[in-house]
Amino acid sequence: MSIEVKVPALPESVSEATVAVWNKATGDVVERDEVICELETDKVMLEVPAVSAGTLGEIKAEEGATVGSGDVLALLEEGDGGGKAEAKSDGDDSDDSAESSEGEKGGDTSGDSAPATSPAVRKLMLEHGLDASDITGTGKNGRIIKEDVEKYLADGGSEKADSKPAPKSESKSETKKAPDMPAPAAGSREEKRVPMTRIRKRIAERLVEAQQTAAMLTTFNEVDLTEVMALRARYKEQFIKAHDTKLGFMSFFVKASVEALKKFPLVNASIDGDDIVYHGYYDIGIAVSTDRGLVVPVLRDCDSLSFAGVEQGIVNYGQKARDGKITMDDMQGGTFSITNGGTFGSMMSTPILNPPQSAILGMHNIVQRPMVVDGEIKARPMMYLALSYDHRIIDGKDAVSFLVTIKNMLEDPGRMLLTV
Repeated sequence: MSIEVKVPALPESVSEATVAVWNKATGDVVERDEVICELETDKVMLEVPAVSAGTLGEIKAEEGATVGSGDVLALLEEGDGGGKAEAKSDGDDSDDSAESSEGEKGGDTSGDSAPATSPAVRKLMLEHGLDASDITGTGKNGRIIKEDVEKYLADGGSEKADSKPAPKSESKSETKKAPDMPAPAAGSREEKRVPMTRIRKRIAERLVEAQQTAAMLTTFNEVDLTEVMALRARYKEQFIKAHDTKLGFMSFFVKASVEALKKFPLVNASIDGDDIVYHGYYDIGIAVSTDRGLVVPVLRDCDSLSFAGVEQGIVNYGQKARDGKITMDDMQGGTFSITNGGTFGSMMSTPILNPPQSAILGMHNIVQRPMVVDGEIKARPMMYLALSYDHRIIDGKDAVSFLVTIKNMLEDPGRMLLTV
């Protein structure tokens, strides 16, 4: 019996999506609820699970196709799920042995036999010029999974691959859409043209919108993080034991921002037509960089969160972002945002507003710099802070005072506990 695999109901603000990748190919056996396809909207990635165990039949919408809610993506032939090896007869020992051998080697990407990897994994290896024989598979029977490739890249695998020729394309669908293609070799005068992803196009639209509609201005200051770093060093082991999460810098900045927002409610407000909307809650967006672009999930009610609550919330969002599981609800309704360019080594920048919010705080890298302290020159861990704000409703005095308040909170963290 054939079952139609359809595009799930898209969020109200999203009219269509693009088929980003098929994790299964025609003829592959799938389990119930196994993700067989991923769709890209202008904001998030959506996973399409198999509604039943069976075999994937005809694919109706190839990678790169534009689809809407309810459109048929593929046909699924209903039946028992499971790996291909399980579908073989019990007496066919030689084939089972051969497949197991290939799996232990991580899959063969050459010859007539199909590689022991999913289409999504093969595409990822193709984009980075990787050879499956160099990657250790941790999946069933040594199958290479996405996490294996990502770990290999994180361990410097892309540098190793630079000295090898890129593998040949296995199918047209694996080469027609590669948003992260490697740059052409120096001196080759080669050009590559690839379409923007929906998420990237939406990011571009929002950034241009922010600059065109807001009277954006940025003010700067610097903060001495000596006390914050000493506090972290003093309690980091106890913090992990008590809360099962690390004590990072972001929780200090979030809590300091909340206290500053309470003192300067205009910074937590937004413009709606000719009205100023004051928000009586503190939902702070934390910018997270992903392979597909910048996303800003929102930590709700930060005034009522503990330091551990903030840190755990950020860890959870970071994991969801890496897994491509950030949802529309995760990114809606923020009143203020924080972005940390320091993780990439940024010394100073002017962050762009996240509409309809009226301000965004930019963190940067921490550098030991000579500072005059009590008449003596001492090396101190310093960070530049930047506050971009909408000058239509926030005056320079309030913006500067807001940033100074954050600086004071961080240089004397006890203020955050005493709210002074």
